[in-house]
Amino acid sequence: MADKDDVKDGKNFFEDTPAQAEPFFLKGSNALDWGMQNRLSRIFNPETGRTVMLAFDHGYFQGPTTGLERIDLQITALEPYADVLMCTRGALRSCIPPTTQKPVVLRASAGQSILTELSNELVAVSIEDAIRLDAAALAAQVYIGAEYEHKSIGNVIKLIDMGSKYGIPTLAVTGVGADMTRDQRYFSLATRICAEIGAHYVKSYYFEPGFEKVVAGCPVPIVIAGGKKLPELEALEMAYKAVDQGAAGVDMGRNIFQSDCPVGMIQAVGAVVHKNEKPEQAIKIYEDIKAAG
Repeated sequence: MADKDDVKDGKNFFEDTPAQAEPFFLKGSNALDWGMQNRLSRIFNPETGRTVMLAFDHGYFQGPTTGLERIDLQITALEPYADVLMCTRGALRSCIPPTTQKPVVLRASAGQSILTELSNELVAVSIEDAIRLDAAALAAQVYIGAEYEHKSIGNVIKLIDMGSKYGIPTLAVTGVGADMTRDQRYFSLATRICAEIGAHYVKSYYFEPGFEKVVAGCPVPIVIAGGKKLPELEALEMAYKAVDQGAAGVDMGRNIFQSDCPVGMIQAVGAVVHKNEKPEQAIKIYEDIKAAG
């Protein structure tokens, strides 16, 4: 500690300069506590306000999905190019090197499989374990219109309340069943409910027409899901349209790790999200890396 020798009184207090109080860069987050904002600024790049989340949490209900048979080999090669890792605590502990500096959005719901009703989930991670894993955010599904809608909303509310005590934000993921129409009316309802119950950001799907209206009507950031595997150019076009219409980035899985050149694809997605690269230009990043591989 400093000693008492040669103590000098402060002299320059910059009286003519107003105190610095800049607004937080992320939509709907200006009133949050410092710790919450700090975690969100690890998830979203403060320079662009966007994120490329790499989702590989599929195994919690799908098992060994194509492209995720060996997470230790297939995902660790992609980690350097992602802004965020979205995964389960089991995959994180067993497969991801603890030396990674990438923030983790922790899948915190479980309790069902592809053989049963998908909306019948429960909270599957304690707040203490999330803190032990240094989670930057918690994530769970919300199934609006599904059989267990009420339960899924309750799960997210529980995570929001638990995380708020420790400055950990919550991502609400809009789950869509096979019988639900992916249109403006549905996603306006689902995303707005997620924001109204207190989710700090929302994962949804891109659709046409009307996506920009859903973004405008949601008071917190929306990131889009990649969804099913598409041809690479189509996936880049989807990402470009989404961010051009107001999305704060992507949470993409199958369209990256099921690509025939995942390393090239994630870098192409990053160029679209953070550099506003047109899909026709971004695809060249993917093609060049694939050709060199």
